[in-house]
Amino acid sequence: MEQQLRDQLKKLSKDEDAFKQLKDQVKKILDQRDTYKKRLHLLEAAIRSDYDSILITELELEKPGPKIVYVNDGFKEMTGYDRDEVIGKTPRILQGPKTDRETLDKLKNRLKQGKSFFGQAVNYKKDGTEFINQWDIHPLTDEEGNITHWVSYQHDITKRKKAEERIVDTEVDFDDLKEESTRTVVDVDFEGNIAMANKSFREMTGYSKGELKKKKIWDLFPKKYRDSLESRFKTDINKENFDNQNFRGILKHKTGIPIQVESRTKLMELQDRDLIRAEIKNISLQKKVMETLRKRNRDYSNIIRKASEFAYQVIIEEDEPQVSYVSEEFPEFTGYSEIEITEEAGLKEFIHPEDLEKAKKHYQKAAGGKSSTCEYRLKTSETDYVEVIDYAKPGDAGTVDGVVSLKKAHEPTKG
Repeated sequence: MEQQLRDQLKKLSKDEDAFKQLKDQVKKILDQRDTYKKRLHLLEAAIRSDYDSILITELELEKPGPKIVYVNDGFKEMTGYDRDEVIGKTPRILQGPKTDRETLDKLKNRLKQGKSFFGQAVNYKKDGTEFINQWDIHPLTDEEGNITHWVSYQHDITKRKKAEERIVDTEVDFDDLKEESTRTVVDVDFEGNIAMANKSFREMTGYSKGELKKKKIWDLFPKKYRDSLESRFKTDINKENFDNQNFRGILKHKTGIPIQVESRTKLMELQDRDLIRAEIKNISLQKKVMETLRKRNRDYSNIIRKASEFAYQVIIEEDEPQVSYVSEEFPEFTGYSEIEITEEAGLKEFIHPEDLEKAKKHYQKAAGGKSSTCEYRLKTSETDYVEVIDYAKPGDAGTVDGVVSLKKAHEPTKG
């Protein structure tokens, strides 16, 4: 014990016996402090390879925000702030113009629920330098289980993000070098955040890099697909289930136009986290080309064959059925192209107006999990309709699969 402290204790003591008791008590406190310091040092050393910085704040989340009660040496190395400059302040000192408000709101909502949060945002060092700060925030509890503080493990991932961009740029952004390339790629983390999207994907969806950064991958799909996909990410998932998987569905362009896609996913194990890479094919575009070729061949041919049935797939978007797929027999059955019913006119232009409501209920019943049969009149020219029987059943991921057949051979009816 330092001589100065001994002298102070002696002045406070009424006699030698009281001095001895007070000295022993202070020694215990100092020994306990040293023990805790050693434990904290060991803890920091153990996790130093995973995190650059550790920050502990008080519980209060409302303005002015949770006050900082502890930072480790790594915090100074990462941000440039000394411990004395930040104790009693809030983590807002790291925020600035490019700090994403939406991410901060999600962080606050998670903490209000007493839950951990993993995320990242642009932060600012003491000298104003921008860096990407990745947080792993957890509640600290007392012996009764009450939350008393928040501990934030932080990591500067600026270099990693730049490296990831280089990976994508060198692997998939070769559109300008190879004009006929159709490779479309998007990388997604296991919270559904879009980590990276190449030029082809951005052009296919109509979104910019900045817009995609603010979206979850399921935000780009119609409701039925969106709910199913979001559920896969938000339940306890096995990462291996996303490796070498095929998916077929509808992707929504920024303007709302549906795009039929096929994709194959693979798991990418990067230094700090795993990502899902999906390589996507625009089936709508392929089918549009094929339909153009088929139409040209039909125009050159004097032989016209009428199909007697065709298959289809429907999704229910905001209670409205929308055709996402029809088989190649559809143009021969109706005289119209696949694009006209899936992307342009839609069901209401093909089903007789008097039959439209019962057809909608028919599809909604199948989407609800029950097979259904419906008779209605289907358009085959500007004014002609034919009577058909439509058999529908529940499909995968909330879709409806069905077959439309001619009811009987007869002359078309006028609309």
